[in-house]
Amino acid sequence: MNEEMNSGLENSSRRNVLRGSMLASAAAIVSAVPNAAISNPATASAPAAAPAHEDTEKVKPASNAKPANLSGYTRVKQTLVTPPFAPKHDQVAKGGPKIVEVLMETKEVLLTVDESTGAQIWALTYNGSVPGPLIVAHEGDMIELTLRNPSSSIMEHNIDFHASTGALGGGGLTHVYPGEEVVLRWKANKAGVFTYHCAPGGEMIPYHVCHGMNGAVLILPRKGLTDGKGKPLRYDSIAYFGEQDFYLPKDKNGKYKSYAKAGEDYADSMEAMRTLTPTHSVFNGSVGALTGKNALKAKVGQTVLMIHNQANRDSRPHLIGGHADYAWETGKFGDAPFTNMETWFIRGGSAGAALYTFRQPGVYAYVNHNLIEAALLGATAHFVVEGQWDNNLMEQVVAPRPFKG
Repeated sequence: MNEEMNSGLENSSRRNVLRGSMLASAAAIVSAVPNAAISNPATASAPAAAPAHEDTEKVKPASNAKPANLSGYTRVKQTLVTPPFAPKHDQVAKGGPKIVEVLMETKEVLLTVDESTGAQIWALTYNGSVPGPLIVAHEGDMIELTLRNPSSSIMEHNIDFHASTGALGGGGLTHVYPGEEVVLRWKANKAGVFTYHCAPGGEMIPYHVCHGMNGAVLILPRKGLTDGKGKPLRYDSIAYFGEQDFYLPKDKNGKYKSYAKAGEDYADSMEAMRTLTPTHSVFNGSVGALTGKNALKAKVGQTVLMIHNQANRDSRPHLIGGHADYAWETGKFGDAPFTNMETWFIRGGSAGAALYTFRQPGVYAYVNHNLIEAALLGATAHFVVEGQWDNNLMEQVVAPRPFKG
Protein backbone atom coordinates (compact mmCIF):
# COMPACT_ATOMS: atom_id res chain seq x y z
CA MET A 1 0.00 0.00 0.00
CA ASN A 2 1.39 3.39 -0.98
CA GLU A 3 0.42 6.70 0.55
CA GLU A 4 1.60 10.31 0.35
CA MET A 5 3.32 11.55 3.49
CA ASN A 6 3.20 15.29 2.65
CA SER A 7 2.17 17.25 -0.40
CA GLY A 8 5.17 18.21 -2.50
CA LEU A 9 7.35 15.51 -0.95
CA GLU A 10 8.47 12.20 -2.41
CA ASN A 11 5.88 9.42 -2.24
CA SER A 12 6.74 6.90 0.45
CA SER A 13 5.57 3.35 0.94
CA ARG A 14 5.13 1.59 4.24
CA ARG A 15 8.39 -0.24 3.54
CA ASN A 16 10.28 3.08 3.46
CA VAL A 17 8.63 4.22 6.68
CA LEU A 18 9.65 0.97 8.33
CA ARG A 19 13.15 1.28 6.93
CA GLY A 20 13.48 4.66 8.60
CA SER A 21 11.99 3.52 11.89
CA MET A 22 14.28 0.49 12.03
CA LEU A 23 17.27 2.71 11.37
CA ALA A 24 16.27 4.85 14.32
CA SER A 25 15.78 1.79 16.51
CA ALA A 26 19.10 0.28 15.47
CA ALA A 27 20.87 3.55 16.17
CA ALA A 28 19.32 3.66 19.62
CA ILE A 29 20.40 0.10 20.34
CA VAL A 30 24.06 0.80 19.61
CA SER A 31 24.21 4.40 20.79
CA ALA A 32 26.00 3.37 23.97
CA VAL A 33 28.61 1.33 22.11
CA PRO A 34 31.53 3.40 20.75
CA ASN A 35 32.27 2.88 17.07
CA ALA A 36 29.42 0.34 16.74
CA ALA A 37 27.92 0.00 13.28
CA ILE A 38 24.98 -1.76 11.68
CA SER A 39 25.25 -2.83 8.06
CA ASN A 40 21.68 -4.06 7.58
CA PRO A 41 20.82 -3.01 4.00
CA ALA A 42 17.29 -2.22 5.09
CA THR A 43 18.54 0.37 7.54
CA ALA A 44 21.89 1.70 6.34
CA SER A 45 24.00 2.31 3.28
CA ALA A 46 26.27 -0.56 2.28
CA PRO A 47 30.05 -0.01 2.41
CA ALA A 48 32.03 -0.18 -0.80
CA ALA A 49 33.26 -3.72 -0.15
CA ALA A 50 29.93 -5.06 1.07
CA PRO A 51 29.14 -8.79 0.99
CA ALA A 52 26.86 -10.09 -1.75
CA HIS A 53 23.83 -10.13 0.52
CA GLU A 54 24.15 -6.37 0.99
CA ASP A 55 22.57 -5.89 -2.44
CA THR A 56 19.58 -8.16 -1.94
CA GLU A 57 17.10 -5.28 -2.19
CA LYS A 58 18.38 -4.67 -5.72
CA VAL A 59 17.64 -8.19 -6.93
CA LYS A 60 14.71 -8.06 -9.33
CA PRO A 61 13.39 -10.68 -11.77
CA ALA A 62 14.21 -9.81 -15.36
CA SER A 63 11.38 -7.83 -16.94
CA ASN A 64 11.61 -9.82 -20.19
CA ALA A 65 11.53 -13.23 -18.50
CA LYS A 66 8.88 -15.59 -19.80
CA PRO A 67 6.23 -16.88 -17.38
CA ALA A 68 7.07 -20.23 -15.83
CA ASN A 69 5.64 -23.21 -17.69
CA LEU A 70 3.47 -24.93 -15.09
CA SER A 71 1.71 -27.30 -17.46
CA GLY A 72 1.74 -30.84 -16.15
CA TYR A 73 2.02 -29.78 -12.52
CA THR A 74 -0.67 -30.47 -9.92
CA ARG A 75 -1.02 -28.43 -6.76
CA VAL A 76 -0.84 -29.93 -3.28
CA LYS A 77 -0.82 -28.24 0.12
CA GLN A 78 1.71 -29.44 2.65
CA THR A 79 0.92 -28.95 6.32
CA LEU A 80 4.18 -28.22 8.10
CA VAL A 81 4.74 -29.71 11.56
CA THR A 82 6.94 -28.87 14.52
CA PRO A 83 10.41 -30.49 14.58
CA PRO A 84 11.73 -33.12 15.24
CA PHE A 85 8.88 -34.50 13.15
CA ALA A 86 8.36 -34.40 9.38
CA PRO A 87 5.22 -33.57 7.40
CA LYS A 88 3.24 -36.37 5.80
CA HIS A 89 4.79 -37.37 2.48
CA ASP A 90 5.40 -40.19 0.00
CA GLN A 91 8.90 -41.64 -0.11
CA VAL A 92 8.39 -42.53 -3.79
CA ALA A 93 6.75 -39.85 -5.91
CA LYS A 94 3.24 -40.59 -7.14
CA GLY A 95 2.24 -39.21 -10.53
CA GLY A 96 3.82 -36.21 -12.18
CA PRO A 97 5.54 -33.22 -10.65
CA LYS A 98 3.76 -31.18 -8.00
CA ILE A 99 3.59 -27.58 -6.90
CA VAL A 100 3.99 -28.04 -3.16
CA GLU A 101 2.32 -25.12 -1.38
CA VAL A 102 3.65 -24.27 2.08
CA LEU A 103 3.01 -21.43 4.50
CA MET A 104 5.56 -20.09 6.94
CA GLU A 105 5.21 -17.17 9.34
CA THR A 106 8.14 -15.47 10.97
CA LYS A 107 7.80 -15.33 14.75
CA GLU A 108 9.96 -13.57 17.30
CA VAL A 109 9.58 -15.61 20.49
CA LEU A 110 11.20 -15.61 23.93
CA LEU A 111 12.87 -19.02 24.16
CA THR A 112 14.30 -20.64 27.28
CA VAL A 113 17.58 -22.22 26.19
CA ASP A 114 18.48 -23.77 29.52
CA GLU A 115 16.02 -24.01 32.40
CA SER A 116 18.78 -24.81 34.91
CA THR A 117 20.44 -21.42 34.41
CA GLY A 118 17.45 -19.39 33.22
CA ALA A 119 19.26 -18.63 29.95
CA GLN A 120 16.84 -17.13 27.43
CA ILE A 121 16.98 -15.61 23.98
CA TRP A 122 14.56 -13.74 21.78
CA ALA A 123 14.60 -16.36 19.07
CA LEU A 124 13.90 -15.36 15.48
CA THR A 125 12.01 -18.26 13.95
CA TYR A 126 9.98 -19.67 11.12
CA ASN A 127 6.66 -20.92 12.53
CA GLY A 128 7.85 -20.48 16.09
CA SER A 129 10.34 -23.37 16.28
CA VAL A 130 14.12 -23.78 16.30
CA PRO A 131 14.89 -25.18 13.78
CA GLY A 132 12.23 -24.09 11.33
CA PRO A 133 9.91 -26.82 10.01
CA LEU A 134 11.12 -29.45 7.56
CA ILE A 135 9.76 -29.03 4.03
CA VAL A 136 9.54 -32.22 1.93
CA ALA A 137 9.22 -32.52 -1.85
CA HIS A 138 10.58 -34.61 -4.72
CA GLU A 139 13.15 -33.76 -7.36
CA GLY A 140 11.41 -31.90 -10.16
CA ASP A 141 8.64 -30.51 -7.94
CA MET A 142 8.06 -26.80 -7.39
CA ILE A 143 7.97 -25.42 -3.85
CA GLU A 144 5.67 -22.43 -3.54
CA LEU A 145 6.21 -20.67 -0.23
CA THR A 146 4.03 -17.97 1.24
CA LEU A 147 6.20 -16.15 3.79
CA ARG A 148 4.42 -13.85 6.23
CA ASN A 149 5.90 -11.36 8.68
CA PRO A 150 3.22 -10.35 11.23
CA SER A 151 2.66 -6.68 11.98
CA SER A 152 3.66 -7.42 15.58
CA SER A 153 7.24 -8.22 14.51
CA ILE A 154 10.12 -5.88 15.24
CA MET A 155 12.35 -6.92 12.35
CA GLU A 156 12.54 -7.46 8.62
CA HIS A 157 12.96 -11.11 7.56
CA ASN A 158 13.54 -13.14 4.39
CA ILE A 159 14.63 -16.66 3.41
CA ASP A 160 17.58 -18.12 1.50
CA PHE A 161 17.02 -21.69 0.27
CA HIS A 162 20.33 -23.47 -0.39
CA ALA A 163 18.35 -25.94 -2.52
CA SER A 164 17.17 -23.30 -4.99
CA THR A 165 18.74 -21.53 -7.97
CA GLY A 166 18.96 -17.75 -8.40
CA ALA A 167 18.43 -14.48 -6.50
CA LEU A 168 20.64 -15.45 -3.55
CA GLY A 169 18.58 -18.57 -2.92
CA GLY A 170 15.41 -16.51 -3.08
CA GLY A 171 16.74 -14.21 -0.39
CA GLY A 172 16.73 -11.27 -2.78
CA LEU A 173 13.03 -11.75 -3.59
CA THR A 174 11.59 -12.46 -0.14
CA HIS A 175 12.32 -9.44 2.05
CA VAL A 176 9.22 -8.82 4.13
CA TYR A 177 8.72 -6.08 6.66
CA PRO A 178 6.22 -6.34 9.54
CA GLY A 179 2.73 -6.68 8.12
CA GLU A 180 3.86 -7.99 4.72
CA GLU A 181 3.78 -11.34 2.94
CA VAL A 182 5.50 -12.61 -0.18
CA VAL A 183 5.08 -15.68 -2.39
CA LEU A 184 8.15 -17.38 -3.89
CA ARG A 185 8.12 -20.41 -6.19
CA TRP A 186 11.27 -22.35 -7.02
CA LYS A 187 12.08 -25.65 -8.69
CA ALA A 188 13.66 -28.48 -6.73
CA ASN A 189 16.16 -29.54 -9.39
CA LYS A 190 18.62 -31.29 -7.04
CA ALA A 191 17.82 -34.18 -4.69
CA GLY A 192 19.14 -34.02 -1.14
CA VAL A 193 18.75 -32.26 2.18
CA PHE A 194 19.55 -28.56 2.25
CA THR A 195 19.70 -25.70 4.71
CA TYR A 196 17.50 -22.63 4.55
CA HIS A 197 17.99 -19.51 6.67
CA CYS A 198 17.22 -15.84 7.05
CA ALA A 199 19.69 -13.49 5.36
CA PRO A 200 18.54 -9.87 5.56
CA GLY A 201 22.04 -8.53 4.83
CA GLY A 202 25.35 -7.66 6.45
CA GLU A 203 25.68 -8.29 10.18
CA MET A 204 22.00 -9.15 10.34
CA ILE A 205 22.75 -12.46 8.56
CA PRO A 206 24.71 -14.06 11.43
CA TYR A 207 22.49 -12.29 13.94
CA HIS A 208 19.35 -13.94 12.55
CA VAL A 209 20.97 -17.34 11.93
CA CYS A 210 22.44 -17.44 15.44
CA HIS A 211 19.06 -16.52 16.88
CA GLY A 212 17.53 -19.69 15.43
CA MET A 213 16.23 -18.59 12.04
CA ASN A 214 17.19 -21.63 9.95
CA GLY A 215 15.90 -25.04 8.95
CA ALA A 216 16.05 -27.73 6.28
CA VAL A 217 14.38 -28.91 3.07
CA LEU A 218 14.27 -32.59 2.11
CA ILE A 219 14.16 -33.17 -1.66
CA LEU A 220 13.73 -36.89 -2.29
CA PRO A 221 14.61 -38.61 -5.56
CA ARG A 222 11.39 -39.42 -7.42
CA LYS A 223 12.04 -43.16 -7.00
CA GLY A 224 13.05 -42.74 -3.36
CA LEU A 225 16.38 -43.30 -1.66
CA THR A 226 18.83 -45.95 -2.87
CA ASP A 227 22.18 -47.33 -1.73
CA GLY A 228 23.88 -45.89 -4.81
CA LYS A 229 23.82 -49.27 -6.57
CA GLY A 230 20.10 -49.41 -7.29
CA LYS A 231 18.90 -51.04 -4.07
CA PRO A 232 15.88 -49.17 -2.66
CA LEU A 233 16.20 -47.81 0.88
CA ARG A 234 13.10 -47.02 2.93
CA TYR A 235 12.52 -45.59 6.39
CA ASP A 236 9.79 -45.88 9.01
CA SER A 237 10.17 -42.36 10.37
CA ILE A 238 12.25 -39.20 10.22
CA ALA A 239 14.09 -37.62 13.14
CA TYR A 240 14.92 -34.01 12.28
CA PHE A 241 17.73 -32.42 14.30
CA GLY A 242 18.51 -28.73 14.12
CA GLU A 243 21.81 -28.08 15.85
CA GLN A 244 21.85 -24.47 17.00
CA ASP A 245 24.78 -22.48 18.33
CA PHE A 246 23.69 -19.66 20.64
CA TYR A 247 25.87 -16.79 21.88
CA LEU A 248 24.07 -15.44 24.92
CA PRO A 249 25.41 -12.22 26.44
CA LYS A 250 26.39 -12.18 30.12
CA ASP A 251 26.67 -9.36 32.64
CA LYS A 252 29.82 -8.52 34.61
CA ASN A 253 28.85 -11.14 37.20
CA GLY A 254 28.62 -13.91 34.62
CA LYS A 255 24.82 -14.03 34.66
CA TYR A 256 22.88 -14.30 31.42
CA LYS A 257 21.27 -11.01 30.48
CA SER A 258 17.56 -10.66 29.80
CA TYR A 259 15.87 -8.36 27.32
CA ALA A 260 12.35 -7.00 27.04
CA LYS A 261 11.91 -7.51 23.30
CA ALA A 262 13.46 -8.92 20.16
CA GLY A 263 16.40 -6.94 18.81
CA GLU A 264 17.20 -5.27 22.12
CA ASP A 265 20.20 -7.58 22.53
CA TYR A 266 21.74 -6.61 19.20
CA ALA A 267 24.92 -4.87 20.38
CA ASP A 268 25.55 -7.37 23.20
CA SER A 269 24.95 -10.34 20.90
CA MET A 270 27.28 -9.04 18.21
CA GLU A 271 30.02 -8.70 20.82
CA ALA A 272 29.40 -12.24 22.08
CA MET A 273 29.26 -13.69 18.55
CA ARG A 274 32.62 -12.18 17.63
CA THR A 275 34.27 -14.50 20.14
CA LEU A 276 33.24 -17.43 17.90
CA THR A 277 32.63 -19.31 21.17
CA PRO A 278 29.02 -20.43 21.68
CA THR A 279 27.53 -20.45 25.16
CA HIS A 280 25.21 -23.24 24.03
CA SER A 281 25.16 -25.80 21.23
CA VAL A 282 21.78 -27.49 21.39
CA PHE A 283 19.43 -29.67 19.38
CA ASN A 284 16.04 -28.19 18.55
CA GLY A 285 16.29 -25.00 20.51
CA SER A 286 17.17 -25.87 24.07
CA VAL A 287 19.07 -28.12 26.44
CA GLY A 288 17.05 -31.32 26.90
CA ALA A 289 14.64 -30.57 24.05
CA LEU A 290 15.02 -34.19 22.85
CA THR A 291 15.87 -36.05 26.06
CA GLY A 292 13.86 -37.36 29.01
CA LYS A 293 10.13 -37.05 28.38
CA ASN A 294 10.94 -35.49 25.01
CA ALA A 295 13.13 -38.36 23.81
CA LEU A 296 12.46 -39.81 20.37
CA LYS A 297 10.77 -43.21 20.22
CA ALA A 298 11.46 -46.24 18.03
CA LYS A 299 11.29 -50.04 18.05
CA VAL A 300 13.79 -52.75 17.25
CA GLY A 301 13.67 -53.39 13.51
CA GLN A 302 12.51 -49.88 12.63
CA THR A 303 14.58 -47.69 10.30
CA VAL A 304 14.96 -43.99 11.01
CA LEU A 305 16.19 -41.32 8.62
CA MET A 306 18.14 -38.87 10.77
CA ILE A 307 18.32 -35.41 9.21
CA HIS A 308 20.86 -33.04 10.71
CA ASN A 309 20.95 -29.31 9.93
CA GLN A 310 23.69 -26.92 11.08
CA ALA A 311 23.43 -23.53 9.42
CA ASN A 312 26.57 -22.02 10.94
CA ARG A 313 29.21 -24.43 12.33
CA ASP A 314 30.69 -27.83 11.54
CA SER A 315 29.30 -30.80 13.47
CA ARG A 316 30.13 -34.49 13.94
CA PRO A 317 26.99 -36.54 14.61
CA HIS A 318 27.36 -39.91 16.32
CA LEU A 319 24.73 -42.38 17.52
CA ILE A 320 26.07 -43.95 20.71
CA GLY A 321 25.24 -47.67 20.57
CA GLY A 322 24.52 -47.58 16.85
CA HIS A 323 25.87 -46.41 13.51
CA ALA A 324 24.89 -44.84 10.26
CA ASP A 325 24.10 -47.80 8.02
CA TYR A 326 24.07 -45.24 5.23
CA ALA A 327 25.21 -41.61 5.47
CA TRP A 328 24.91 -38.76 3.00
CA GLU A 329 27.34 -36.36 4.66
CA THR A 330 26.82 -33.62 2.10
CA GLY A 331 23.12 -34.39 1.93
CA LYS A 332 23.21 -35.06 -1.82
CA PHE A 333 21.20 -38.16 -2.69
CA GLY A 334 22.61 -38.25 -6.20
CA ASP A 335 25.90 -39.39 -4.68
CA ALA A 336 26.41 -42.90 -3.31
CA PRO A 337 26.17 -42.86 0.50
CA PHE A 338 28.92 -43.83 2.87
CA THR A 339 28.15 -47.06 4.71
CA ASN A 340 28.59 -48.30 8.29
CA MET A 341 29.79 -44.96 9.62
CA GLU A 342 30.61 -44.53 13.30
CA THR A 343 30.67 -40.73 13.12
CA TRP A 344 29.85 -38.57 10.14
CA PHE A 345 30.46 -34.95 9.25
CA ILE A 346 28.06 -32.05 8.67
CA ARG A 347 29.64 -28.97 7.16
CA GLY A 348 28.55 -25.63 8.58
CA GLY A 349 25.87 -24.14 6.36
CA SER A 350 24.54 -27.49 5.20
CA ALA A 351 22.37 -30.45 6.12
CA GLY A 352 23.08 -34.16 5.96
CA ALA A 353 21.24 -37.42 6.45
CA ALA A 354 21.90 -40.85 7.90
CA LEU A 355 19.82 -44.04 7.85
CA TYR A 356 19.89 -46.58 10.67
CA THR A 357 17.90 -49.68 11.57
CA PHE A 358 17.75 -50.21 15.34
CA ARG A 359 18.85 -53.69 16.40
CA GLN A 360 18.80 -53.52 20.22
CA PRO A 361 16.38 -51.99 22.72
CA GLY A 362 17.44 -49.30 25.17
CA VAL A 363 18.50 -45.68 25.19
CA TYR A 364 20.68 -44.40 22.34
CA ALA A 365 22.33 -41.00 22.62
CA TYR A 366 22.56 -38.97 19.42
CA VAL A 367 25.34 -36.43 20.00
CA ASN A 368 27.73 -34.03 18.43
CA HIS A 369 30.92 -36.01 19.00
CA ASN A 370 32.77 -32.94 19.97
CA LEU A 371 31.95 -34.24 23.44
CA ILE A 372 32.55 -30.87 25.04
CA GLU A 373 29.60 -29.56 23.07
CA ALA A 374 27.56 -32.69 23.76
CA ALA A 375 28.12 -32.84 27.51
CA LEU A 376 28.72 -29.21 28.44
CA LEU A 377 26.88 -27.13 25.84
CA GLY A 378 23.79 -29.30 25.27
CA ALA A 379 24.21 -31.07 21.90
CA THR A 380 22.57 -34.35 22.96
CA ALA A 381 19.34 -36.13 22.02
CA HIS A 382 18.00 -39.54 22.99
CA PHE A 383 16.20 -42.37 21.22
CA VAL A 384 14.28 -44.75 23.49
CA VAL A 385 13.96 -48.04 21.61
CA GLU A 386 11.59 -50.86 22.59
CA GLY A 387 12.05 -54.53 21.74
CA GLN A 388 13.73 -57.81 22.62
CA TRP A 389 17.41 -57.87 23.58
CA ASP A 390 19.70 -59.91 21.33
CA ASN A 391 22.58 -61.56 23.18
CA ASN A 392 24.15 -62.46 19.84
CA LEU A 393 24.94 -58.79 19.40
CA MET A 394 25.93 -58.00 22.99
CA GLU A 395 25.87 -59.81 26.29
CA GLN A 396 27.05 -58.97 29.78
CA VAL A 397 28.86 -62.19 30.59
CA VAL A 398 29.61 -61.28 34.20
CA ALA A 399 27.96 -58.46 36.15
CA PRO A 400 30.26 -56.07 38.04
CA ARG A 401 31.75 -57.81 41.11
CA PRO A 402 34.69 -57.29 43.45
CA PHE A 403 37.95 -59.02 42.74
CA LYS A 404 41.12 -59.65 44.65
CA GLY A 405 44.20 -58.11 43.19
